[in-house]
Amino acid sequence: MSIISENQKQVYTLNEIEKRKVVEHNSKITSIAKMQKTASQMFELAVSCIDTENPPKDNIIYLSKKELFSFFDVSSASKHTRFKEAIEYMQKQAFFQIKEVKNKGYEMTSIVPYPTVKWNSYNDDVMIQFNQFIMPYLIDLKAEFTQYKISELKELNSKYSLILYRWLAMNYSQYEHYSVKGGRRAEQVEAYRNPSIIVKELRDFTDTINEYTRFQSFENRVLKNAIEEINAHTSFNVSYEKSKKGGAIDSIVFHIEKKRTADDNSYKLDDKAYQDDKTQKETDNRLLAGESLQSPYTKLLSENMLLFPNDFMDIKTMAGLQKNVYPLYDELKDFRGLNGVKDHLSYVSSKQEAYSKRNVAKYLKKAIEQYLPTVKRQELS
Repeated sequence: MSIISENQKQVYTLNEIEKRKVVEHNSKITSIAKMQKTASQMFELAVSCIDTENPPKDNIIYLSKKELFSFFDVSSASKHTRFKEAIEYMQKQAFFQIKEVKNKGYEMTSIVPYPTVKWNSYNDDVMIQFNQFIMPYLIDLKAEFTQYKISELKELNSKYSLILYRWLAMNYSQYEHYSVKGGRRAEQVEAYRNPSIIVKELRDFTDTINEYTRFQSFENRVLKNAIEEINAHTSFNVSYEKSKKGGAIDSIVFHIEKKRTADDNSYKLDDKAYQDDKTQKETDNRLLAGESLQSPYTKLLSENMLLFPNDFMDIKTMAGLQKNVYPLYDELKDFRGLNGVKDHLSYVSSKQEAYSKRNVAKYLKKAIEQYLPTVKRQELS
């Protein structure tokens, strides 16, 4: 597939396009997308062609009609009609309603994604120009963004499947991030893999406030169909349960699992994959342990008799401190300075009758997790 920007020219096969990733700000993912399935997929395909490090001049990218028809598996008899309808719908009816939390409340922005789409009958190019106001949600991605492969969306036949998949991918990517980087309590990390959402909010961003008003209809037409498609055609296995409040269905809790794939070493596909994964984890732990030995927090723990020479030799202990405990000490330091961390460790040391040497990282993590909320309340009051 040929993708031409004003900055550079590159040629991709269809298989390479399907490996490309869509990267979007989380505010865009949770926005209300008022567009049908084909138009939504075309939008995602166009977004996957944006180089966030080198954005296209004038917000313009070029797609190939031939490969678009191939990607959408459109027959020769109907391809031009369907393509024309999708373009017309995108420009005349499609828009995003983006809600962002601000200091004094929230801000709503309605954006038509493409002011200009141009093509002709005598060559293969389709020019798409993005609205300047939506570009920050596609390229300004210093934080709170999600990425996924465009191929994950290809076989999804419902707009609700597309919307729900993006939201689930957003939550699961945060689960993967904090599982590796730390900085969140264990229950917070698990909440990303088992996200809960109020039914009204789910109806809001699936644009079904005034549709399928009976919950049973909403569940059958939106939830069940979407989950079936996501489970059949993407890398996720998803289930859900309903939570009641006052006798009515108030919220939905989703449970997300990643399927075992040949290129994912986090699963024991075979002995070699398992050994590769084990070796990688050991390497990561050694790196984390090495970082922890250089940390000023390690010295403070030793001074407070919370770490001993044998602990320094235990790679898992030191890696656990660096991954799960020291980021929380950083948070405390931001509020109270280094002296605040010293005072906390002095107190923990005085109470260490409950301390188990075998679980030093777990013990220290629990202590700081119990203390931080108090500090935050005091600082914000």
